[in-house]
Amino acid sequence: MRPSGRKLDEMRTVSIETGVMRHAEGSCLIKVGNTHVLCSATVEDRTPPFLKNTGLGWVTAEYGMLPRATNSRNRREAAQGKQSGRTVEIQRLIGRSLRAGVDRSALGERQITIDCDVIQADGGTRCAAITGGWVALRLAVDTLMKARAIASDPIIGHVAAVSCGFYAGQAVLDLDYDEDSAAGVDGNFIMLGDGRLIEVQMSGEGTVFSRNDLDHMVDLAEIGVAHLVSAQKAAL
Repeated sequence: MRPSGRKLDEMRTVSIETGVMRHAEGSCLIKVGNTHVLCSATVEDRTPPFLKNTGLGWVTAEYGMLPRATNSRNRREAAQGKQSGRTVEIQRLIGRSLRAGVDRSALGERQITIDCDVIQADGGTRCAAITGGWVALRLAVDTLMKARAIASDPIIGHVAAVSCGFYAGQAVLDLDYDEDSAAGVDGNFIMLGDGRLIEVQMSGEGTVFSRNDLDHMVDLAEIGVAHLVSAQKAAL
């Protein structure tokens, strides 16, 4: 039995509210159970120096958690004078994942920055950030297209992410904090809407896993991503 009472292949309740930030070109508040992430997209008519005069655009991300997003207060990273290794790793993952769903030549020489701020954490914050970040990106691109700033849609397809792992010896979908903290195997699966994989992060945190175990988790991830893509479509 999962702590939440969910079935092994059951997602938490997912909701996505768009247009939650007045000034951003695209924004949404995504809730996956008790994990809530505010995502916004900012369009700038510039690119990093290494892309100058290439005709290619760029999508990048920043990620952070509010001090009381968790059950005890975390100091703001700005107050500590540096980002943690975890924060840097997650925001690079978000950027890589979202770029995989974009034709950067169609985007042109401009940058879209996705800001993901965790308001409340209960496991799977990076997955929620990627899924909500894509919605903010989609809305920002829609803004560009409406203004006729770009000639064609650079979005290749939906991008969404979900966690899977082994809890109490069973493969489960969409781990919450209680499961994540006790999981023997923990993984994050980032996919395009058509099921193609963008990235997989897997670790045996309390036990090892077999090829069949991995295949089982990929099957669960496909179920989860399909559910998330439906939520993205409904929000848009």
